[in-house]
Amino acid sequence: MKRMFPIKAEILAVEDLQVRKESTIPGGGDRFFARSHPISVHMASESGDGNCSAWAARDPSGVLSPYKFNRRPVQSGDVSLKITHCGVCYADVIWTRNVHNDSIYPVVPGHEIAGVVTEVGSDVKGFKVGDHIGVGTYVNSCRNCENCNSSLENHCPESVFTYNRIDTDGTVTKGGYSTHIVVHERYCFKIPDGYPLAKAAPLLCAGITVYTPMVRHNMNQPGKSLGVIGLGGLGHMAVKFGKAFGLKVTVFSTSESKRDEAINLLGADNFVISSNTQQMESLKNSLHFIVDTAAGDHQFDAYLSLLKVGGVMALVGFPSEIKLHPTSLNLGSRTLSGSITGGTKDIQEMVNFCAANKIYPEIEIIKIDYINEALARLVKRDVKYRFVIDIENSFK
Repeated sequence: MKRMFPIKAEILAVEDLQVRKESTIPGGGDRFFARSHPISVHMASESGDGNCSAWAARDPSGVLSPYKFNRRPVQSGDVSLKITHCGVCYADVIWTRNVHNDSIYPVVPGHEIAGVVTEVGSDVKGFKVGDHIGVGTYVNSCRNCENCNSSLENHCPESVFTYNRIDTDGTVTKGGYSTHIVVHERYCFKIPDGYPLAKAAPLLCAGITVYTPMVRHNMNQPGKSLGVIGLGGLGHMAVKFGKAFGLKVTVFSTSESKRDEAINLLGADNFVISSNTQQMESLKNSLHFIVDTAAGDHQFDAYLSLLKVGGVMALVGFPSEIKLHPTSLNLGSRTLSGSITGGTKDIQEMVNFCAANKIYPEIEIIKIDYINEALARLVKRDVKYRFVIDIENSFK
C-alpha cells in the first residue's frame, strides 16, 4: 500500500495556538492527512507489558496514562538511549487528540529526546556507551534519495516520524514519553559535554525549526536586522539565535504582557504590538529578515512591507491560508519562504552552535504525572517557553 505522509512541519511549528477543530490543515487537502494505515501494522508487542515504560493516549480524549510496550532489540546500526528528558511540543496535543484523524492508538508522544547511550550495535561508529545524545522529529528515511544524500532527510518522502508512524519493519513508532528508545545512529545527535540534557531536548524540534531557515537565508550576518513574529517555544529560540548571530532583533506580538520578557529576559532590541498600526508603519522597509512562527491566521502584507529590498520572510508555522498582494513581493524583490525542521547535518551543527555559544531554551521542568495538565496549559499558551519532562526521575 502506498504511504502517505502529512506535511511535516506539523506540527513542528504549530505551537502556541488553540487546537483547531478541523481534521486537516485547510488548503493542505485530505491527500496529506487522510492516511490509510497498512493492515500489516505490528501490534503484538503492545499488549500492555514489555521492556519499556511509558505514558500513552488511548483515544481522542488525549488523556495519557501509564503504559508498557516492547522496544526492538538493538540491531547492528542502532543506538539504545536511556531517555533522561523529553520536551513537550504542540504536536503532542495534535496526535494524542487525533486532530488530523491519523492517530494510531495507543500514542506515545515525544520527539524532543535527550539522554545517555546504554548500548550500541556492532556497526555503530559515531557513538559509544555513556555518550549524551539526542533524537528529534524523525527516526528513519529511505537513505538513498536525493534529499537523504544531501543530508536533507527531513524532506525524504519516506521519512518516518519519531512517533505515530509506521516504520519500515511495520511497527508503530513510539516517542520520548518513555524510558528508552532504539534508533539508527544516523538519526542520533551528539550533545556536547557540559550542555544540560534538560535544555538540549527542545533544541531537537523548537530549536532546529527556526535555526534551519535562518542559516539557509543568511540570517547569521552580524549587524543586520531580524523580526520575529510570535514569542512561544519557537519564537523565543529565534530571538536567542538572532542575538547570537549579532542581529538587531525586533519581536512582534499581540500581547503587551510579553514586552518585558522579550527585552529583558531574551535580549530583543525592540518590541512591537502587531495590531498597532503606528508602530508597524514606523518599521516599513527596515528589516532584512523575518522569522514567522505564528500558526494562526494573520496578515502577510503588513509584515512583508517591513522588509527591505531583497528581504526574506521565512514561514515555519501553519496558518490555515496565506493571503497577500503580489506587490508585497514584487515591488521590493522580497521572498516568502517555507521551512520544516532540519536535516541531520543541520541538527548536529545547531546543537554544537548552542553549546559553543551557551544558548539555552527557557524551560519548565515537570514530571510525567503532570503531563495532562501540561498539555492543557500548552493549549492555553500558558508556558514559558517549553515544558520538559524529567523522564529519569519520573519512572523510579
